[in-house]
Amino acid sequence: MTPPPLRRRPNGFWAFLRVIGRGLNAVRLVIINLVFFAFLLLLVLLFALGIAASRQEHGILDGSVLVLKPQGELVEQYSIEPLQRVLNSLSGNPPRQIQLRDLVSAVDTAAKDPRISRILLDPEDLHGGFAALHEVGAALDRFRAAGKPVLAWAPNLDQGQYYLAAHADRILLDPQGGVLITGLANYRLFYKNLLDKLGVDVHLFRVGQFKSAAEPFILDHASPESKEADGYWMGGLWDSYLDEVAKQRKLDPAALRSALDGLPQEIAGAHGDLAQLALGQHLIDGVATPAEVEAMLRKDGVPAGKNGRGIRQVGLSRYVANLEQDSPFQSGVAVVVAEGEISGGKQPHGSIGGESTAALLRSVREDRRTKAVVLRVDSPGGEVYAAEQIRREVALTRAAGIPVVVSMGNVAASGGYWISMNADRIFAEPNTITGSIGIFGMFYTVPGTLDKLGVRSDGVGTGPLAGAFDITRPLAPQTGTLIQAIIDKGYRDFVGNVAKARGKDFAAIDAIAQGRVWTGRQALERGLVDQLGGLDAAVADAAARAKLGKDYHVRYAEEPMGGLQQFFVSMSQSALVRVAQAHGLQLLPSWLGELPPLPSELKLLRTAQAGRPNVYAYCFCSPQ
Repeated sequence: MTPPPLRRRPNGFWAFLRVIGRGLNAVRLVIINLVFFAFLLLLVLLFALGIAASRQEHGILDGSVLVLKPQGELVEQYSIEPLQRVLNSLSGNPPRQIQLRDLVSAVDTAAKDPRISRILLDPEDLHGGFAALHEVGAALDRFRAAGKPVLAWAPNLDQGQYYLAAHADRILLDPQGGVLITGLANYRLFYKNLLDKLGVDVHLFRVGQFKSAAEPFILDHASPESKEADGYWMGGLWDSYLDEVAKQRKLDPAALRSALDGLPQEIAGAHGDLAQLALGQHLIDGVATPAEVEAMLRKDGVPAGKNGRGIRQVGLSRYVANLEQDSPFQSGVAVVVAEGEISGGKQPHGSIGGESTAALLRSVREDRRTKAVVLRVDSPGGEVYAAEQIRREVALTRAAGIPVVVSMGNVAASGGYWISMNADRIFAEPNTITGSIGIFGMFYTVPGTLDKLGVRSDGVGTGPLAGAFDITRPLAPQTGTLIQAIIDKGYRDFVGNVAKARGKDFAAIDAIAQGRVWTGRQALERGLVDQLGGLDAAVADAAARAKLGKDYHVRYAEEPMGGLQQFFVSMSQSALVRVAQAHGLQLLPSWLGELPPLPSELKLLRTAQAGRPNVYAYCFCSPQ
């Protein structure tokens, strides 16, 4: 009889590990369940608090003051995700973005709202491009034309904030504050010496005498051509600024320019008292503390606020949340926003994707509600092929019999102009930055870097182009010739398409292209845009082309959101969030509202991918 085989006892070490593994898995499941139920409890709590907060809010009463204290960047479209907006608001860090459309719509609605008696504007924390600020200023002018006053007050005003405040009937400043108008500048960092030390060779291929976007990687200073071109368009932008401020404040533009040019001496002469200096230069109408402003408004007939304190008022976020929304099923004009840098593929809100923005235009074209399209462009450009994908959709929309009108915002330059050129009509603000018709390609190699580390690249290829774009090898002259030929062809396409779209010959467009940047007014003089005006003018023109009459619907066409995103959007607009913002409440830890900083330098160098040369139509043309 054969005895049964002996069974090996499990090794004690592995058995111990299995026990530990089961324990860790159990702990993991417990933690996941705790997080899930904590999140669920948080949602229920926020929902309950929202209901309670909404009950505390009362309707807008007669005689209310619309208080405009926008905080953050003035944008065409949110780039902050809905969940992050909610977390920011509830953690004491309000989202630092304000949609231009919301601000303008609030002012225009308030002009017709019998419950709103006036506007109190505090723009100290608002930042935006001059074209966007011009849109808001025009809305304030319409509000004043309706017979309602606008009072601007702030502790301090920089030149952009003052540009908006100048549209008020009166400007008051805190006695300890000041107005600081410094002029425009466009200084950039140059990296050539750093890259040389690192052994990185940047190869730039461009067409356009003034196409200077990538100069910081091949020079250690701005080229004379770059300074000449920048000086011209910034000079035009500054002239526009001075003319508009002088007109609003009833000053002589030449005298205003002279006063600002002598500001350093004037400040010294005023012993550093910026408020009194601004008063003496007629930039403001008086100085007042917040308490004195409230007393002034009460004296002018504004009713007292809750419990007899302060003034009867309504804030921007609450007023916007109460604006009536039109039916989404009505036919009319569809506004498509193209804001940010142009990149390939699908991109989120606040940026432009070759695939995503083209798909959005295509869906708008195929929507039976769409009778006309307004493409709102605020972009310095980006990748050429992505811009071409969008341009083709604009052309196809027109071919389908749907009018397309472009409204240029702060910047519609280079690739931003590329996606604009095929519209039926192009509108720009006088201080829009546009043009920059030119392209460049960039490729980097690092044999010098490897050499510093004692590393060499060597081997064989099956042909002259095999391994030509290997960044570990020097760029061969014939490869450089190949890339430059591609760039030359791209420039000819750009200029040729503009010439065809604008009804001009190639030479005429080439003479005003070469990468030069223009203001909207300068572009109008050169035939690159058709008319000066804002978004409202562009929408009206599109409606007229579609023969919609005077009563038509306008909708913003955006990618549809999922159910969870819609939930967070509704939360971001809830009474709870508005109450928390109004009272500075912090319902969540502050770290939940912190956004990771995005690197702003070396973007082009980071996207100059190995394996192929990237081709860009980009303009670094945002003055400070």
